Amino acid sequence: MRAAALLALCLAGPALGQTVITSPAPERVRVTIYRDQSRGNERPQRQWLNGYALISETRAIAIPAGETDLRFEGVASGIVPQSAIVGGIPQGLLERNRDALLLSAGSLVDRTLGQRVSLRRTDRATGEVTEQDAVVRTGSDGGVVLQTAAGVEALRCTGLAETLVYDRVPAGLSARPMLSVRVRARQPLNATVTLSYLATGFDWQADYVALLSPDERTVQLQAWLTLASTDETSFVGATTQAVAGRVNRERTDVPPVSAPPLRLQCWPAATTTTLVRGPDGEFYADAESFPIPPPPPPPPPPMAAEIVVMGSRIMAERERLGDLQLYRIPEPVTVAAKAQKQVGLIDQPVVKVQPVYRFFFDAEDSDGDEEGQLVLRAQNRASDGLGLPLPAGNLVLFATGASRPLMIGEGSVRDTAVGEKVEVNVATSGGVRARLGGEGSERRSLTLTNDRSVPVAVEVELGRDDGVSIDAPKLIRRDGKLLWLVTVPANGTATLAYRLRR
Repeated sequence: MRAAALLALCLAGPALGQTVITSPAPERVRVTIYRDQSRGNERPQRQWLNGYALISETRAIAIPAGETDLRFEGVASGIVPQSAIVGGIPQGLLERNRDALLLSAGSLVDRTLGQRVSLRRTDRATGEVTEQDAVVRTGSDGGVVLQTAAGVEALRCTGLAETLVYDRVPAGLSARPMLSVRVRARQPLNATVTLSYLATGFDWQADYVALLSPDERTVQLQAWLTLASTDETSFVGATTQAVAGRVNRERTDVPPVSAPPLRLQCWPAATTTTLVRGPDGEFYADAESFPIPPPPPPPPPPMAAEIVVMGSRIMAERERLGDLQLYRIPEPVTVAAKAQKQVGLIDQPVVKVQPVYRFFFDAEDSDGDEEGQLVLRAQNRASDGLGLPLPAGNLVLFATGASRPLMIGEGSVRDTAVGEKVEVNVATSGGVRARLGGEGSERRSLTLTNDRSVPVAVEVELGRDDGVSIDAPKLIRRDGKLLWLVTVPANGTATLAYRLRR
């Protein structure tokens, strides 16, 4: 590709006599990421993020008098064009456009379909370089067919080193995602232009880590704010924040800015005796034409007795935003393209908790055997070591082992306001069990066993049909449920006997 021609075309205007001003990058940028509400408590899929971000950029631009095509390079590739707001241009904004195709080997072929290009060949043995005219007859997906004076052939299927050379950049291709607007100014001015827009392909997640104390009465609670982006653009030194809570936003499907790759394929002729099958199963002129294999995977890390996770000491600062919660990162950070970043969110050294083993039985059943569901329960109040909004996310629970913490379960935390009850289902325990037995048609016996060396709190819910009552003095009613609340001693049992009345 001829560098001089490329540079001239990149600087050229879209039409003769029309002024084009290009702003290559913002001077300052703010990124506010909104969580994907549709995924609930599931983890975000790193290759398919359905959250979004509000990007606010500040750019200093010299605008001449008259009509100007003003191009903002380096915007997010997932920009929602109709959401863009351009400020700082006093005379007026005429139109705006998003350039939706990035410069790549595949897009160059697609945009020159049916047009003449130069086919450059290098003899591997002698190093001799030749060029000839060729017409592109197929697109970039599945093999590129060229027509030359010698006939029709597929690119890079002759055994020679081949490449396509273009004398210009086709219209509509950009090396970076770009938004262009046409403005009109009565006189030249130096403007501080603000560009704000929504962009898809972002998400964030709260990740909690809880370490249970030896007496199982408190946890040390930490949380990380994980920012994720699948966008093509990196925002360097951005003022970054995340918003928790439900925002009413209609779904907007925006085709991403694409940069299609070049996929080459050779087809066997009437016989394959002169062709060589490559490691990918395709036929090539010789072994030198095989595609370059991917590098081997790195060797596994050496085994160690302990893994130390080092994290950023930056802590997000919480602010109120109406009915929403805003978490502001106090220092500029880089929201990198196709990457994740973690900063501290919560660090509460002592939070009062109550581990409870939960069961559910139909009171009319005559037999049953279940393992207990371990639930970590707490009150979100300052007197218990919390007292702050908890955004939805995942929680991993560790217990203090003999030499190091050991994972005992994981669950999910819902969006929890101050004063609400926090409950996280973290594990199923085979050491705390319940067995239901029938004694005649109306009598039942429920026995709990605990093989742990400490007493455990157990909550059993008994369901029943309408018209059926349960005669048992140990049952209580709470939130419309019939519950048996009991502490089972270490290595002990507890029994509930009840009678059904219809």
